[in-house]
Amino acid sequence: MTINPNADSIAQFCRYIDDCKPALKAQYQQLLAQDLSRQQWDGCFQRNVSAVLAQAYDEALAHLKTLPFDSAATPVNRGLSELTRQALTAFDGFVDDFLVFVVDKHRTSCALSNFPDEHKPDKAYVNEVKHEIAGLWRNFALNVNGHFLECG
Repeated sequence: MTINPNADSIAQFCRYIDDCKPALKAQYQQLLAQDLSRQQWDGCFQRNVSAVLAQAYDEALAHLKTLPFDSAATPVNRGLSELTRQALTAFDGFVDDFLVFVVDKHRTSCALSNFPDEHKPDKAYVNEVKHEIAGLWRNFALNVNGHFLECG
């Protein structure tokens, strides 16, 4: 029986992403606490979400690069490696779950209650943050795809 090293590496990557989720929430809470202790509440939602996700994507890419992949026989469709598609599925629901956690954290924070834009981020503010996240995600996905195209 032949073992597919790509399937094993994708599974390892998915486990890595699942294992990171609690740490990202803790990291967000720490950044928020630091902001509040410094009285830097203005824009803390956007600033801290972006910081946590940018770091998470950087670390995920670095971890992905440590895993063994053989992309020589992997299909590429319109410039997208099949391995990229498989790796990115590890993030399905990831940002939505993280944002639900963050918004809930803000809404239950007594320290933010005097700052309505941060205490209860409105739809426009959340959408602005989502647009910033989309840019981070795009860069991450392109870097993942570039890695798989180069290691083939």
